[in-house]
Amino acid sequence: MKLSDLYWYRITPLHFLLWPISILYGFFLTLKKLCYWLDILPSVKLPVTVITIDSISIEDGNKTPLLLWLVDCLTTQGYQPGIITRDSSDSSGLPREITSESDPYSVDGKTFLLAHHCRASCPVWVGNDRIATAHALLNAHSECNIIICNGGMQYYRLERDVEIIMADFSEHSFGNGLLVPAGPLRINLNQLEKSDILVTNEKPDHHRDISKWGKTHTMQLANETAYNVLKPEIQQSVSHFKNGQLHIVTDTDNSRWCFDLIQNKSLNAQLHSYAENHRFSQHEINLAEADAILMPEENALQCRKFANDKLWALPRKAWIDSELLEVLIKKLENKHQQDKTI
Repeated sequence: MKLSDLYWYRITPLHFLLWPISILYGFFLTLKKLCYWLDILPSVKLPVTVITIDSISIEDGNKTPLLLWLVDCLTTQGYQPGIITRDSSDSSGLPREITSESDPYSVDGKTFLLAHHCRASCPVWVGNDRIATAHALLNAHSECNIIICNGGMQYYRLERDVEIIMADFSEHSFGNGLLVPAGPLRINLNQLEKSDILVTNEKPDHHRDISKWGKTHTMQLANETAYNVLKPEIQQSVSHFKNGQLHIVTDTDNSRWCFDLIQNKSLNAQLHSYAENHRFSQHEINLAEADAILMPEENALQCRKFANDKLWALPRKAWIDSELLEVLIKKLENKHQQDKTI
């Protein structure tokens, strides 16, 4: 259990101290945004279109499947995107490119997963300074005409043309409904009325009023098929592993949906959960009694160098209503027309 789980998803006496800080935090964000809007604080505009994707919560909110879906859609439409991200590992610093051949332990699992899937079609760069990272990417890949900023919803110094906000309706995303540090929310829910593009995952729980939100687009995640890590061309449905001795190995960040998978698929599986951003070792996946070992794809890819034929990766693919692509392409075309008239 994460330390945050002890208070972000409940109300405790500690919140009498944290709630006023959350109010100040919300006021600070509003003031900060106003200062950039009034040009009191200088912002930077890149020479290409910028799309930001972020979650309303400290939790990831399943941004990674949404990012991969977006990259596929943009490349299919003839665009050449590049991704910038700050990365959550300790090694992020100066701008650098991450590829499928990079050391998987030099970045967090989600960043390496992006690099593995995007490969040459969409370069992935990490760095502490998003603007410096974007410039470094564009200098190295002049063909890129769109920058996708993973995170940075409240990083107003970088001007964005399209903002996509992810709202996951799971209990662990909204938590107690309070802003940080009293809760997990990074944005006041009332501000979603003015959101550019709002993508929702899962069904709204019965007490969540979204009538005042802007137009929402529904995303569904599919994790029906696993592939063998040593031989990715070999694929099996998750139900195929029902009858064997199955072990599921994951980090804390993915343990919730792995547990739900066990319940929903009625799997006879033993769940092994390690700390967030855990660096897996060979002995942790060498389970002699196991007929098969399932890992979330981002964890499994970090184990490729010492994987055995029992190890299977479980990807999560996003399915989103077609209207979102139409809205996004229209916004990009309008942006292109505006640039031509300037």
